[in-house]
Amino acid sequence: DAQLKATKLATSAQYALSEAPYAQRIKYVATVLNERGLSPEFLSEWLAWLLAKKISVEQMRRLDRRTSLMCVEFRLSVPHDLGLDKVRAELIAISSAHQTDVALQPDNVFRRQKRLVVFDMDSTLIQQEVIDEIARATGIEEQVAAITERAMQGEMDFGESLAARVALLAGTPVSVLEGVKQRLVFTEGAHYLCRALKSAGFKLAVISGGFLPLAKHVKTELGLDYAFANQLAVSADGSVLVGETVGPVVDAARKAELLEVIAQAEGIAIDQVVAVGDGANDLLMLAKASLGIAFNAKPRVQEQARARINQKSLANILYLMGYSESEASELQLLG
Repeated sequence: DAQLKATKLATSAQYALSEAPYAQRIKYVATVLNERGLSPEFLSEWLAWLLAKKISVEQMRRLDRRTSLMCVEFRLSVPHDLGLDKVRAELIAISSAHQTDVALQPDNVFRRQKRLVVFDMDSTLIQQEVIDEIARATGIEEQVAAITERAMQGEMDFGESLAARVALLAGTPVSVLEGVKQRLVFTEGAHYLCRALKSAGFKLAVISGGFLPLAKHVKTELGLDYAFANQLAVSADGSVLVGETVGPVVDAARKAELLEVIAQAEGIAIDQVVAVGDGANDLLMLAKASLGIAFNAKPRVQEQARARINQKSLANILYLMGYSESEASELQLLG
């Protein structure tokens, strides 16, 4: 009975089932998450799917402490010949049908030994796209939006579209950037997540296809360790933008490269790296990390990323990393 399953999970911090056979099995952890509560209908379909795939549930652990059941971690024993890439579409379908995220990860020594988290900035750590905010402040929003749309339709690559949009900013007073900083809205849970991770000893970075002055501001506000983004060229007297960038463009390839550079500088294995982003420009970075999370991402990104979160709060990332709500609260006290 689905309601009974939900009740058992909701009233017990840990609910263990019979130990699954180990021969020819691979261990995985699945985290299921819905901020509005896990419905009996979802739990019924999820457990039926596991049964159909001959996936055994070894243990279930409730991670949240809300009134309604929100997040459960399942320790799974999976047949060795079950190609998880083949079932990705099925998991996405189940997730979409119930607005409930399902994240599947290998249950190995690195799952709870992550040490570096790299974030995209626009529409990830903050709710806006910074170039749109600059364009709005200077009255060229429609022109910039038209170029952005062409890029989204595949008519222009990122570097080409960035150059075209930045060219429209020529003559914009540098002071406009200060106003944009004040209008930035951080994504729900961003501060909570970063405080918890810093208290746990993580290194944190923002790698953005946006602009460095804004990325540095976000770095300061959230207590991050690194900030990389595109550098806007300014006039000789430093008063206006000249409509160009300086140095390497932070595109998809550069993002993945910078992730690896930070990991090497900190002596951190790629197996200990998490990346979070929402756009096509983040795909290579998400693929490079051992745990790539598509956060409220574009459909193409959700289809390709190893994990998806389609909830409001960034703090939900802590669940995917194995932290319970109680543990996350303890980390807040240390921050």
